[in-house]
Amino acid sequence: MSSKLTSYTERNSLKSKAHSDLKRGSIEQSREKIKTELAEENGQISATSLGLSCKLEEAKDSGLKQIITNLRAVLTKHQGERQLIIIQDFPDPDALSSAWAYQMIAANYNIQCEIVYAGTLSHQENIALVKLTNLPAKKVTPQSFQNLDFADYQGCVLIDCQGTNTQLFPIIESKLPLVIIVDHHSKQGDLKAEFIDLRPQTRATATILTQYIQQGLLDFNTSNTKHVNCATALMHGLRSDTNRLMQAQEEDFLAAAYLSRFYDSQLLNAVLQSARSRRVMDVIERALRNRIIKNNFSLAGVGYLRYDDRDAIPQAADFLITEEDIHTAVVYGIVHDQDEDIELVIGSLRTSKLTLDPDEFIKEAFGKDAQGRFFGGGRYMAGGFEIPVGFLGSFNDNSEYAKIKWEVFDTQIKQKLLRLVNPDDSVIQTD
Repeated sequence: MSSKLTSYTERNSLKSKAHSDLKRGSIEQSREKIKTELAEENGQISATSLGLSCKLEEAKDSGLKQIITNLRAVLTKHQGERQLIIIQDFPDPDALSSAWAYQMIAANYNIQCEIVYAGTLSHQENIALVKLTNLPAKKVTPQSFQNLDFADYQGCVLIDCQGTNTQLFPIIESKLPLVIIVDHHSKQGDLKAEFIDLRPQTRATATILTQYIQQGLLDFNTSNTKHVNCATALMHGLRSDTNRLMQAQEEDFLAAAYLSRFYDSQLLNAVLQSARSRRVMDVIERALRNRIIKNNFSLAGVGYLRYDDRDAIPQAADFLITEEDIHTAVVYGIVHDQDEDIELVIGSLRTSKLTLDPDEFIKEAFGKDAQGRFFGGGRYMAGGFEIPVGFLGSFNDNSEYAKIKWEVFDTQIKQKLLRLVNPDDSVIQTD
């Protein structure tokens, strides 16, 4: 009896163990199955993501190829003609280098181009860039430009510009057809041209022109000094508008990598080593002394400046934004052009705040002129504005009058800015 009971117990135990092993095996199989299914799903998701990424790249490449095709067609159509390339009144490295690159591309189609601007080169790096690379940009006064025989030209081109920051385009607008616009700023107005390439998401117009060259519109050659100098200028323009590549995107890095095969690093270093003038340092000192700080904005009026010192304003803005707890700096002053006897309120904005759009901020702050054109605009992390002084403009020897005039404009500019910077306390009391 006892042995039977023991056998029964053993058999029961063996059955339980077998059942338990079977159950454990089933669970393990289930786990392996789930792992396999998850791996397959992840593989499918990865494949889908990779496929989507490839499709986006293909779409981007396809879009660029279409742009190049359209540009080739326009250039072919205008073979043998003469064009005027108009850039902003105070051209920066991006505008200068991009205009030069377009001029070289156009020459491949037997199109002769002249690069013109109405302002002045005042930033020490811009002066060095033009001198050291022999960049063929020519300064013209609006008066002499009006007397130009436009019958010698068949079209005009806007590079890094949409006509709102140049005195030349309003003169030529009704006299020559607008053939091409290439710019990386937000749309400033309703301009019409045969070819328009506006890319607000691109950091530099130099990146766009470099892409044109990469796509075969110009064959850079390291044995050609002119090509090397142009590549160096494009590298400087790209570097300048991306804050030394710190704000660069993939396309900017790719353009820089391409240019690195051709540019002269020693030449670029010579451009970058240009010292600030004493007058620029004086303007920076004035900006520091006059600045007011509200909600992490630094606002500074620097009074009157000579036309040749206009580029001290953006340099002062670059300096102010380096102050602790400041994310946006705006510097402005009244610039007097003795040649034309006009005055402009000129300002620059610099920001490190990702949620602040300089273009929207400046357009909302200062609005439009009587012709419906905005007084300013911007791009990623930077912007600027130019407001004609109008009836109150021109030089006056009376120091008391000049002081009162500056106080009026300084107050008005601050009030417009503070309306956005500090809405709860933006009205400046006058009593």
